[in-house]
Amino acid sequence: MLLLFHQADANRHEYDPIAPRLVRAGFNCLAIDQRSGGGLWAGRNLTVEALGHSTDFLGALPDLEAALAWARAAGHSGKVLVWGSSYSAALVFLLAAKYPQEVAGVLAFSPAEYLPDKWAVRRAAKKLAIPVFITVAHGMDAGLDEEQSARNIYEALPSRGKVFYVPLILGRHGSATLRPDQNPLGMEENWRAVLRFLRQFG
Repeated sequence: MLLLFHQADANRHEYDPIAPRLVRAGFNCLAIDQRSGGGLWAGRNLTVEALGHSTDFLGALPDLEAALAWARAAGHSGKVLVWGSSYSAALVFLLAAKYPQEVAGVLAFSPAEYLPDKWAVRRAAKKLAIPVFITVAHGMDAGLDEEQSARNIYEALPSRGKVFYVPLILGRHGSATLRPDQNPLGMEENWRAVLRFLRQFG
């Protein structure tokens, strides 16, 4: 099972064009509305609406924990992977470090030290012995420090099953790198890297 977490100002609809392809690859998927989010992708964030406001990034960690708890309560007996986009790509490291017996792998799209404690993600990464896939923007979306910020997290990982992927053609920030409306030129290249990583869990 893949637990799919969105980027800032967004909602579960970030994964509308992504989840069906993951299902075709053989994975169950759950995408949620975190309490730090908004109306990107022409969607509504129902959690933010119910709360009345969007929280800071760290405030969304309980939502990720709730998704993981749901996977257990729903009777899912297979491996659970956590997938983060931008700020939630930072939170998935904290989640995996806190629940090492429950998270089998991590996919982090454009992770960085987005939290108030600027070492929190690297400290969590140091605790992980599971496979981890990290990718970053390349080309028009790439900030000067995005690749280095993500690489710092990658280098903190002790796992032998870690992958740091920089697209050759084009990569967009966060999970948008896999959306045809956001990355028509580079999407397939990025999908190949993701599916290659996921094959070990199939």
